[in-house]
Amino acid sequence: MKTVTLRNGVTVPALGMGTWSIGDSASRRSSEIESLRKGLEAGLRVIDTAEMYGNGRSEDLVGEAITDVREDVYLVSKIVPSNASYDGVHKACRRSLKHLGTEWLDLYLLHWHGGTQLEETIRAFEDLKDDGLIRGWGVSNFDVDDMEEIESLSENCLVNQVLYNLEHRGTEFDLLDHDLKSGTVTMAYSPLGQGGELLEHPALKEVASRHETSLGPADPAQIALAWVLRRPNVLAIPKAASEKHVAGNLASLEISLTDADLKTLDGAFPSPKRKLSLAMI
Repeated sequence: MKTVTLRNGVTVPALGMGTWSIGDSASRRSSEIESLRKGLEAGLRVIDTAEMYGNGRSEDLVGEAITDVREDVYLVSKIVPSNASYDGVHKACRRSLKHLGTEWLDLYLLHWHGGTQLEETIRAFEDLKDDGLIRGWGVSNFDVDDMEEIESLSENCLVNQVLYNLEHRGTEFDLLDHDLKSGTVTMAYSPLGQGGELLEHPALKEVASRHETSLGPADPAQIALAWVLRRPNVLAIPKAASEKHVAGNLASLEISLTDADLKTLDGAFPSPKRKLSLAMI
């Protein structure tokens, strides 16, 4: 399995599992837990969640899913900017730990840049590290200027989690290379797009028709994910809401896109020719 290595020396799979909107339905709870378990069994150690996902319901579900395999999981959660003051970070982290039923987070991210001074948030993160409550920290939805500010304050930012998929390639203009050169791993959320429209595009269907996986003919979702995973220093976290999703995501690792495939996808989804505002959802 392809991997990425964080600046603290920790190596994790380049394919993980996202949990946005997971935990919102009582009727789906058992199947969502089983999906996460199946992913973990297959080696997808990275699970990403956040305090704002269902106001803690996602964290609760993840905690239940990993209760007896915590040591095997690289667990990520995120804090909203309104909680990013020094005291707010400490309270929010402990609240997330309680939801997750664990004593530590492997990675704790600031969900986006808010009004609190980054220096204050970073100081809280570092103290949480010293206390053993987190093992590393990072950010989410930060553009180049935000990352330069972070880098002026600390050399310990492990990850920048951003929206990256075929429909949203703006980060290719400068942000992905900036983070690569600075040693910060890019964590790509929504690599399959939102709402399913991306996966209906004829170009993805055309490329999928050229590939086979152990599950059978490739599908557009596997192509979209393989496209994100082709880049170095990128960790993708597609949603893992069902066992079928997890199996399909794993099958994407079997796909090596050809130059002809990339040309087809570039024709349908051109790379940026100028700086764009950072897209986020």
